[in-house]
Amino acid sequence: MDILTDSRHVSRLEIVETGRRRRWSDAEKLRIVEESFSGPRLASATARRHGISNQLLFAWRKAYREDRLGDIEGFIPAVIVPERPVRSGDSGCGRIEIVVANGWRVLVDRDVDVEALMRIVRALEQLG
Repeated sequence: MDILTDSRHVSRLEIVETGRRRRWSDAEKLRIVEESFSGPRLASATARRHGISNQLLFAWRKAYREDRLGDIEGFIPAVIVPERPVRSGDSGCGRIEIVVANGWRVLVDRDVDVEALMRIVRALEQLG
């Protein structure tokens, strides 16, 4: 049956609320993950017991294994430090490291010829 040719009318429509999105504290996540590791084949049972999906629990377990459970991805702490005075004999002063997509690294001085550098980078990119 096509919806356009169906002549039946809906007499009652029920809307089921799925609930609001829950927020889990780091301590709760850690407790749930450790519970899921407490025995063999407990991940699905643990997820059901806490009303979360298996996928969410497995994502938390992966974060736990990588020691980043509860971290906000993409953010790192920033520290403001005073500027170091520039010394004329500093061997690393003015050097730039360029890493090409395929892993090749090029160290150049700040006075490098840009056109020559571009030719080198293109050649390294073609090496794969």
